[in-house]
Amino acid sequence: MMEIKKADFITSLAEYGPFEGKGLPQIAVAGKSNVGKSTLINRLCRRNKLARTSATPGKTRLINIFLLNDTFHLVDLPGYGFAKVDKKEKARWGRMMQDYFTQAEELRHVLCLVDIRHEPTEDDLTMNRFLRETGIPFTVVATKADKISRGARSKYLAPICRALLVQPWEIICFSGEDGTGRDELLARIEGILGED
Repeated sequence: MMEIKKADFITSLAEYGPFEGKGLPQIAVAGKSNVGKSTLINRLCRRNKLARTSATPGKTRLINIFLLNDTFHLVDLPGYGFAKVDKKEKARWGRMMQDYFTQAEELRHVLCLVDIRHEPTEDDLTMNRFLRETGIPFTVVATKADKISRGARSKYLAPICRALLVQPWEIICFSGEDGTGRDELLARIEGILGED
């Protein structure tokens, strides 16, 4: 099975454009602020400080690009739906995301992160609709799975499935704390990259 042996931070972009090594396949990580995008990246790469985590939501305001195994880019998109941001900043984020999705020809797949404990937000639904309408393949990843007992997870997944129109077996339950779902996620990434 795939293992991340090498992980490097490449750059942060305020708007999507050329960067060193551009042209490799990309997998993007999207989700609302504080859903655990940076934690997921760090756990995936077994590197505590590769992606900066913060207790303050809305920390990722740029597009952060990481090179994994010298073969593909993991793209950490700005978290959406953070309430304490003014309208101008929200609009800027919206444009940044729009530009990324329309310009990133190397994009193969989006990992859509949702918190397993909560029903998807309006922003999650908007992202879901956008990916479906544009035909971009995606996988729903339910983060913070360690907060819910294994037996209770299906109950929490039901409203997520209904809202995002996916089947329970299509969702990967993930925890940055105990590593739940890491192997499954690596297998999914390996499958995505293998489709090229």
